[in-house]
Amino acid sequence: MNLKEPFVITISREIGSGGRTVGHILAEKLHTYYFDKYLIESLEKKFNLTVSGIEKLKGEKKNWLADFIQFITPVPSARQLGADPKFIQEFRGDVTTDDIYKAETEILREIAQEGSCVVAGRSGFFVFKDHPNHLNVFITASMPNRIQRVMRKQNLSEESAVALVKSIDKSRENYIKRYTGTSRYDSRNYDLVLNADGHTEEQLADLILAYIG
Repeated sequence: MNLKEPFVITISREIGSGGRTVGHILAEKLHTYYFDKYLIESLEKKFNLTVSGIEKLKGEKKNWLADFIQFITPVPSARQLGADPKFIQEFRGDVTTDDIYKAETEILREIAQEGSCVVAGRSGFFVFKDHPNHLNVFITASMPNRIQRVMRKQNLSEESAVALVKSIDKSRENYIKRYTGTSRYDSRNYDLVLNADGHTEEQLADLILAYIG
């Protein structure tokens, strides 16, 4: 991957591995934009976007995406958009999962055309598989460390954290299999796989930069 050309770095990760934070740190170090589930869904909600809606905007030559990117800092938070992450469960009921996936894929590809970015999750490894300058990273961790991190970050009991980790692991794997035809655990989908055990998020970001270098 060439950092002197527009690039996309995708961060796939297990819950509790710290991958989302690694993505933030990496984007900061590279002085580029960061996008994840909250920001993509905030973008969808802000502009009420569907695939047909995006095509209409493009047909009208409305540069909605450029306006959005100007609105956020290189490494934004969902709250900069006036969006609480809790709204995820409140997404429009008339839009199917298939519609959301198609819209998100279109949004991500449009984002990449605007310039470099770091994307966490959202099937990025599959969405950008044909991008001429991309790097796909997967971050994993041992189950005990993942559970401890989830307990600490979300103030949960061990029992609740275990249930949450198992539930999200299952839903993410089903989602990836449904829309990409592969498993998110298949290492062939990635250029770099990192075990977070024994490393800080800062160290993991530095390892990714060292790999690129």
